[in-house]
Amino acid sequence: MRYLTIALTKGRLAYRTLDLLEQVGITCDEMKDKNSRKLIFANDELGVRFFLAKANDVPTYVEYGAADIGICGKDTILEEGRKLYEVIDLGFGRCRMCVCGPQAAKELLKHHQLIRVATKYPNIAKDYFYNKKHQTVEIIKLNGSIELAPLVGLSEVIVDIVETGSTLRENGLTVLEEICDLSARVIVNQVSMKRENQRVTRLIRDLKTSLQEERL
Repeated sequence: MRYLTIALTKGRLAYRTLDLLEQVGITCDEMKDKNSRKLIFANDELGVRFFLAKANDVPTYVEYGAADIGICGKDTILEEGRKLYEVIDLGFGRCRMCVCGPQAAKELLKHHQLIRVATKYPNIAKDYFYNKKHQTVEIIKLNGSIELAPLVGLSEVIVDIVETGSTLRENGLTVLEEICDLSARVIVNQVSMKRENQRVTRLIRDLKTSLQEERL
């Protein structure tokens, strides 16, 4: 039997996902050892193997078939734009993708002025401003603390993930526009959806049932 391979996002998301998979009978005890240096973990009895990857890499592994199934945030799926199926909203890791900045920048957005936008998510920002708002902007890709950009005059606004908004408030910034809601999602390789049809669809069905029971 061929292994069913699942790619998990490193960090909190992986452990939350493992808890959920345990509820549907898919376990992998060796993954619970946080000191392990292993890259691939397997449950030979179930014919399932797991590996941990950086969030941005999970959709790539899934698109190219190195993983049949992946779990990552909706932000990563949108930013990476890979060819895959998004099949379940797991409902945890909830947050929002927003346009943020000082209150004064609201007028610049309202009047569609040419502004600079700093972000870790250039593709999401581009799609929002160009295709939804039809506003021409200059997008600046950053990797560190995005909130710094409007404070030092690098950009008028930022596009970033907002959970509680406390970092924004502490730096005199606010949410100006909401782009979309985000949460953890299950993604599936297009070929695996067809070739591994029974195993994949059964796992998807079991996960959906478990989530429904949790929410009751």
